[in-house]
Amino acid sequence: MADVIPAAAQPRLPVAGTGDDTWFPVRRIYCVGRNFADHAREMGADAPAGAARGTPVFFLKPADALVPGGGDIPYPPGTRELHHEVELVVALGEGARVFGYGIGLDLTRRDLQAAAKAKGLPWDTGKSFDHAAPASALLPAAAIGAIGPRTLSLEVDGEVRQSATLDRMTWSVPDILDELSRLYTLRAGDLVFMGTPAGVGPLLPGNRFRAALDDLLELRGTIVD
Repeated sequence: MADVIPAAAQPRLPVAGTGDDTWFPVRRIYCVGRNFADHAREMGADAPAGAARGTPVFFLKPADALVPGGGDIPYPPGTRELHHEVELVVALGEGARVFGYGIGLDLTRRDLQAAAKAKGLPWDTGKSFDHAAPASALLPAAAIGAIGPRTLSLEVDGEVRQSATLDRMTWSVPDILDELSRLYTLRAGDLVFMGTPAGVGPLLPGNRFRAALDDLLELRGTIVD
């Protein structure tokens, strides 16, 4: 069998603590919307809890939107409102079990998303674009332990914009994997961006960001023209 064009390289994330050349090949990127009540409210949505919470909101990003390790992130075309959303990233291994965790930014062209929402249209162009998913190295789950008490945070130019413990998620990791498995066949190589806490806001060319999960994981980058 011969390809008629060169095959694109498979997106990969480095795996921390396992040697200098260990990588996690990425198959799909699933994303969860409105998984922190405070963020849902800041976006003008209801945020019921408990039995009234309903079902999660899902969308996808292309795997080649990954920017492994952050670094320079080009400001995307077609928008004047690039927003940051810091998120826990869950990486699935064999048998679609949790292999490890990372942190990422669900970069969003907020003006395009808002315009699509106002017309009742899909908002893929607001979420799915080149370089829309900077992500850190992954740590095996055993190296992190229980994630509930861990704090996810984001600083922009040294100012804390977002910070929350992961026990504030409306749907836990097992909840989300259960709901996703009702819609898709989850496989090794899948990533799940678990939703963002309140405090989302603009990123401009020249801004430097630092995302962290306590002192375990870090993601740094700069928005560039």
